[in-house]
Amino acid sequence: MAASSLENLRMRPMLGWLLVLSSALMMAGCSAKYMKVKNPDLLTSGNREFEQAVKIDAPTEDGPTVTTSGPPPEPAETAAKGKKGKGAKKAPPPRKAPVKKGKAGAKAEGPLVHEPADVEDGRGFIGRRPVKDPFRIGETVVHDVSYFKVSAGALTMKVEPFAQVNGRKAYNFTTSLKTYPRFESLVYAVDDKAVTLVDFDQLIPRVFTLHVKETGQLKEARSYFDFDKLQARYWEKKVNKQGEVEEKKQEWEILPYSQNVFSAIYYMRLFDWEMGKEYAFRVADDEQNLIFKGKAIRRETLDTDIGPFKAIVVKPEITVKGIFKPVGDIYIWLSDDDRKLVLRLESKIKIGTLVSEIIRYEPGRAP
Repeated sequence: MAASSLENLRMRPMLGWLLVLSSALMMAGCSAKYMKVKNPDLLTSGNREFEQAVKIDAPTEDGPTVTTSGPPPEPAETAAKGKKGKGAKKAPPPRKAPVKKGKAGAKAEGPLVHEPADVEDGRGFIGRRPVKDPFRIGETVVHDVSYFKVSAGALTMKVEPFAQVNGRKAYNFTTSLKTYPRFESLVYAVDDKAVTLVDFDQLIPRVFTLHVKETGQLKEARSYFDFDKLQARYWEKKVNKQGEVEEKKQEWEILPYSQNVFSAIYYMRLFDWEMGKEYAFRVADDEQNLIFKGKAIRRETLDTDIGPFKAIVVKPEITVKGIFKPVGDIYIWLSDDDRKLVLRLESKIKIGTLVSEIIRYEPGRAP
């Protein structure tokens, strides 16, 4: 599959990865070696602008934390006051419900209102926080990705221990795709990983990092969503056909409470998904501000290799600048409980259907 085609799949990474594998299956017999770079240090070296804007304290497997260089940790509210320039924009704080007066005339403060109220359904939230948090530290969901019942790779979604981004507590979500050795040797090799850090209180993505290692491309990317300025910044290093590193930078204005493409699949799990009701939220990607919409179309029991699950089937769509953009016949199965685990992804393509379904699950522990 051409690298340009892969770029177009960035907007929907999980399903995009599945489509990468489907195209690779049709190219059987091609070279399956990983792409190489003349100077690997240029690809993996840090980005000064990113490191100046972001300080990350994240747990590691071998120790308690790893710290990136960057500004001293400080709450976003403090940073906004100290760095606010002329014309700077800022995401509004959650609104409170209208104040009611008691019998004695005293004012009673209403509950926090879920924002953005004009886009998202606020049922199940108090302000921006969910009444029931579906995420557990150590939660791991592994899917087998297959095409015409031929297994190609494993898709893994994991909730890591909390991180700190510029002094603010953040969820630490990792999503990865790794092809199986036999598939790599005969068809196409993929070893991709995305990490997204989502603000705990506001449930908005602060950072994502992306590592792409495939037969067709090598890429390192990172992004920072600055909600004080309502600005997204994206940096990318990619290897071209000559083995040289090319750099790309994007900046664009985002809307309050936008998700990125890697946080979106986790954010979906916060909603109730009532039958026939449409749910929506904002997504910012590739210099575009999008609206993700999805509707729960049915309930069913999904039989899997690790047993049956009661499931909700969701049909998603994307709206760009008010115009509906079909994303093909794609369906997402979520567990019909408080966790809303991603049980199955299904994408119908020109020939056949690509399927990603749960084969292993570790529930994790409550924070």
